[in-house]
Amino acid sequence: MPRSFSRMRLAVTLGLLLGSLTNRAADSEKLSAALTSAEVLAQSPDSDWRLLDPERTAYLDLPHGQVVIELAPGFAPRHQAQLRQLLTQHYFDQLPILRVQDNYVVQWGDPQASDPARAKSRGDAGGRLNAEFDIDSATALHFTPLGDRDVYAEQVGFIDGFHAARDAVSGRTWLTHCYGALGAGRDNAADSGSAAELYVVIGHAPRHLDRNVTLLGRVVKGMELLASLPRGSEAMGFLADPAKGSPIRRFRLANDIAESERSALQVMRTDSPSFRAWIASRRSRHEEWFVNPVGRIELCNVQVPVREARP
Repeated sequence: MPRSFSRMRLAVTLGLLLGSLTNRAADSEKLSAALTSAEVLAQSPDSDWRLLDPERTAYLDLPHGQVVIELAPGFAPRHQAQLRQLLTQHYFDQLPILRVQDNYVVQWGDPQASDPARAKSRGDAGGRLNAEFDIDSATALHFTPLGDRDVYAEQVGFIDGFHAARDAVSGRTWLTHCYGALGAGRDNAADSGSAAELYVVIGHAPRHLDRNVTLLGRVVKGMELLASLPRGSEAMGFLADPAKGSPIRRFRLANDIAESERSALQVMRTDSPSFRAWIASRRSRHEEWFVNPVGRIELCNVQVPVREARP
C-alpha cells in the first residue's frame, strides 16, 4: 500500500474520531442545556446544597426588613476579622445608610468617621488595614470555571458560592463585583479601608472595581430591601442628611442571635453537578418564552441559587 495512501487513511480515521468526540461533547452540552432552570432546581439532590455556616453569616436589620449576608471563606481574612469584632461590639447599630447611588451601590457607616472628636468608638477593633484585593490561586480551592470568555479576566467562575476570577500568569484569584457583592469602602489610598464602612452592589456589575477594593462577601437574601432604598440627592448618591435616611437597627453575626431568629437558607454548591447544569440552563434558555437562546453568558448573569432549607 502506498505510504501516501496510508497517511491519508490515517488522517481520515483521526478526523472521524475527533469529529465523533466533538459531536459527543456537543450532544452532552445540548442535553445539559436542554434543561430549564426550573427543571435543574427541581432535579437537584439535597447533596448538591449546603446550609449557611452561622460563623460566616451576618444579619443586617433595616426598618423595612432583614438582609442576610454570607462572608467568603478564604478571602480578606484581616477585613473579616475586623468586621467580626465590629459586629460583636454592635458598632453598626443605629448608624445610617450614607449613600444610595442608582445602578451602583448602597453604602453605610459612620458619617463622622473622619472627625476623631465626633467619630463613633470602634472599641477593640483596629483602624486601617492593608488591602486584600486578591489571594494566591493555590489556596483557592473548588474553582468551577464558567467556560465563557470574560472581558476583565483571563478566567472566571465560582468558588464556594462566590463569583470569582483568576489569572494564570500572576497566580492570583479574586472576588468580582457582581450584583449583591459586599465590599469594604476606602479612600484614595489602597490601604485605607477598615471594614467600618461597607457597601453592596445594587446595580450593573462594576467590574472595573475588581482588585481595586477589598471584597469579603455577598448578600444571599434581601437584596430588594437595599436596591429599593431612596436614592441620594448629592454627588455619587450620598444622602444630603443621612439622619433622615434608613438607620441600621441591628447588624449581627448569626452566632450572636437566637437560632429562632436566623433564616434557614441553603446555597447550591458551586462545585456540584447541579450547578454545572444550572450554568448551562442560564447560558442557553429553553423556557417556552425564549425565541433565540443566546448560547453564551456573562459571569454576573449567573446568580447562585439560594432556597429555604427543606424540612
